[in-house]
Amino acid sequence: MGDGLDRTSSVATALWWPVGLLATWWAYLWRITPLHRREEPGELPGDAAPELPAGVALDRIQLPRDGVGPFLRRRYRVDILGSRLSAQELIARVREDPNVALPRGLARFHKVRGDGPLTTGDEYTVQMPGPWNGPVRAIETTPTSFRFATLDGHLEAGQIEWRAGEADGALRFEVESWSRPGDRLSMIAHHRLRMAKEVQLHMWTSVLENLVKLAGGRMRSGIDIHTRVVD
Repeated sequence: MGDGLDRTSSVATALWWPVGLLATWWAYLWRITPLHRREEPGELPGDAAPELPAGVALDRIQLPRDGVGPFLRRRYRVDILGSRLSAQELIARVREDPNVALPRGLARFHKVRGDGPLTTGDEYTVQMPGPWNGPVRAIETTPTSFRFATLDGHLEAGQIEWRAGEADGALRFEVESWSRPGDRLSMIAHHRLRMAKEVQLHMWTSVLENLVKLAGGRMRSGIDIHTRVVD
């Protein structure tokens, strides 16, 4: 049965991803949120991914050393003024269902392991516009954050963290990743054609826009995107 479900999922993804890319391109053209983008050289070990928590199952996890091409540390940040939710409350809402933060038609979390709100050990397949899906495992959860590691077949090899906190009189939400392209195809799409890079940027900035709405506040000075590249 598992093989049949996998084949069905693969066919659905192949049929859906051109539509998803077209919708992403259209929404990207009409974006009005100010984006402050910075890219600069990075270096290890300062920009390295966090250590995996003790006791994390390592099966199928893609570490940065398993990827190809440059190592990227990228952070998306938004400050929310007048939020009706605290950092803990906002993270709790997202852990109940991560899809509340995702733009419809662009990406979707499908839980494949675990029940109830997101917790350590849960696994998801993130359906995205592109010829691949993104399997991840939750490797750490706290009252104000959660962190995923990518699994075999993901377009990236590394980790990504969602976190909320108080900063400068605002509720700050950040999504930060430490990764390399998962294979040569994703490296070409990201670094040569830049298609995957722009799709990712649109997805994560859309996530932050949705979180501002979920918190019931307003955005302060747009979204900050900071990338450090280690060749």
